[in-house]
Amino acid sequence: MTIVTTERLILRDWTADPADLARIYDIYSRPEIARWLGVASGLPMTDPAQAAERLRSWQDRHAADHGRYGTWAIEARDTGLVAGTVLLKPLPGRDEAVRSDDIEVGWHLHPDSWGHGYATEAARAVVAREFATGTQRVYAVVSPGNEPSMAVCRRLGMTHVGRRTDWYGGEEVETFVLAAPGV
Repeated sequence: MTIVTTERLILRDWTADPADLARIYDIYSRPEIARWLGVASGLPMTDPAQAAERLRSWQDRHAADHGRYGTWAIEARDTGLVAGTVLLKPLPGRDEAVRSDDIEVGWHLHPDSWGHGYATEAARAVVAREFATGTQRVYAVVSPGNEPSMAVCRRLGMTHVGRRTDWYGGEEVETFVLAAPGV
């Protein structure tokens, strides 16, 4: 299912199609991606079967969200290539089993799709969609040292509010916030 489209992108559900599963594995088996996704992420993947497991975990996590939150594929319109993932979801608290009221936007792109502005364009689209629901602010949390993701945050107009340990089991993350227009 398509969630939102932009000038260059289609943001849609990841599927169990073999091409999607292969791309999930190709992205999340890469150390240059996994290194930024936290110690509890279970990454990098080491077996292609893990892609189907990861897809099921995303689907289960968002099953009750009725499409509002999710972990979606970023597909380039002109090529059909899936560039990566964009996510929008309630941040897990210090107890990772409990959702906070804070909403997170995030992105994970395959290296062959870096430098095209896809992360910024996809994140901007899902954030605008979320603001339309009345949400007042959206956060991005970035592993310390992940300069490319911090640059995406800045391009989105997000404000850096320092390092925080409120979420993801108390893991220290660089925190950025964007307020809804008029807030």
